[in-house]
Formats: sequence, C-alpha cells, structure tokens
Amino acid sequence: MYWEQVGNPNGPAALFLHGGPGAGAGAVHRRFFDPGYWRLVVYDQRGAGRSRPLGGLQANTTPDLVADIERLRRHLGIERWLLFGGSWGSTLALAYAQAHPDRVAGLVLRGIFLGRPSEVEWFLYGMRVVFPEAHANFVGFLPDHERADLLGAYLRRLCHPDPAIHMPAARAWSTYEGSCSTLMPSPETVQHFAADRSSLGLARIEAHYFANKLFLPEGGLLAHMDRIAHVPAEIVQGRYDMICPPLTAFDLVANWPMARMTIIPDAGHSALEPGIRRALIAAVERFRGTF
Repeated sequence: MYWEQVGNPNGPAALFLHGGPGAGAGAVHRRFFDPGYWRLVVYDQRGAGRSRPLGGLQANTTPDLVADIERLRRHLGIERWLLFGGSWGSTLALAYAQAHPDRVAGLVLRGIFLGRPSEVEWFLYGMRVVFPEAHANFVGFLPDHERADLLGAYLRRLCHPDPAIHMPAARAWSTYEGSCSTLMPSPETVQHFAADRSSLGLARIEAHYFANKLFLPEGGLLAHMDRIAHVPAEIVQGRYDMICPPLTAFDLVANWPMARMTIIPDAGHSALEPGIRRALIAAVERFRGTF
C-alpha cells in the first residue's frame, strides 16, 4: 500500500481519502492543505494508484480499507486526525469514523456518496437524463444482448485476465464517469480518467464494489450516524453534481447535527472545480486550531 507524508511533521494530522473506489491519489490533492500547518497523510487504497497490484480485488472490501487506515494511523503514531474525502472518499471516511470515532477530530467531505442502491442505479442508468451522449457511449460499448445488465457485463470484462478485453472496458467505464464529473466540459478531466493507469483501478474496483453493495453494514451508513453525532463536519456539495446528486448530502446532513453544508451553485462533482476547491480549502482552514 503506497502512502506518503507531507507538510509540518509536528502539525495536526489530516488524512486524504481518494474517490472511486479505485481512483488513486496524486500530488494535486496536497494543495487543499497548508503545508506549514498540517501533517498530511496521502495514501492509495488497495488496488488503486501506486498501490500494488493495480486493480487487485483480493481481500479488497470496505472493512479491509477501514482496517488499513487504522493500521496506518497506529504505524505513524497519530492519536487523532482530520479526515478529508470526496465521493467514495466520503463513504470511506464515514465508515472509518463510525468504526473508530475516538480517532477522528473532524471530517471535510465533498460530493457525498452513501453507497445506497438508488445511488448506484443513478450512476449506471439515471445519468443518461443529463448526459445522454456519454451514457450512450457507455452502453454502446456492450453488445445489444448484454445491455440489460450493465454492471454484470462490465464486471465480467473488467475481471478478465486478458488486457485486450479488460482495458477497453476500463476505458469505456472511466471515460463515462469523467465525462459526467464537471459542470462544464473538461477534456483534460476526461483524458485523465481515460488513461490506462487511472481507468483500470477505477473501473474494476468500482464495479467490484458496486456488485457487492459497497461492502457496507446492514442498514447502510445512515443507520449508524449516532456513533459520530458529536463529531464536527464540513460538507461541500456542487449543486449540479451528477455523479453524486445533492439529495444524498441533504440526507446525510439531516442525520448529523454537527455537520455544516456549503452548496456551490456553479459546480458539478470534481474537487478541482474552482468553487469546490475554494470551499474545501476554507473548510479545512475552519478546523485550524481545533485539535
């Protein structure tokens, strides 16, 4: 598992949790934190980014990832830390916080994803309402007789050992997601999602998690919010987020008395859109000096 520390070694600790699952982290994600103040930990989850094997599914479940985070915290000698995550990163942050509430000083979350069946269904089928061209390409990659079960058809290809079979499927899946992730068209974003290293981890692991109900506990994350009711949170949500629509964030805030939500009126899903980027930096700064 790849991990790194940057910033102030004596500062309060923060953990960056990337999305996907399977998307991986990069140097750009350090920029949400003042390196003179924060001790930032960035890591790539199992099978993602710089962790090995890329796209590995063995022992790759949400409880495994939660255990990895706790193991990393103990290894680094960190008592408590701020969790920062968007999209799937928000899901994993909530799962870890519910499992280890005494180790979490606060959360900064973006583009909330709770892993509910309705949210997965929206990703696979619902987004065609707003992005019909991207969805048509996503569906059109498959032969007619397999299109009734998009997830199953993609998962079979993504798990096939032959790169000639799994890589085109990975690029089709990942390009679909990248095409729908920003308010305005962003060829650079789509290009990043379509790259081999990015697409394989994202598509294969994401499909694996979707097929297994995100490996979440009975009742989902909302059923266990009492465990972190006392933990403060900042939530940043793009108004026109089509990957993770705002309703999910509203459902979370309704179950979390210590959560404050900021809606960005001119943004979609990506953390790198200007309004979301500014709001996330401001949210992190509001935790300065709190622990």
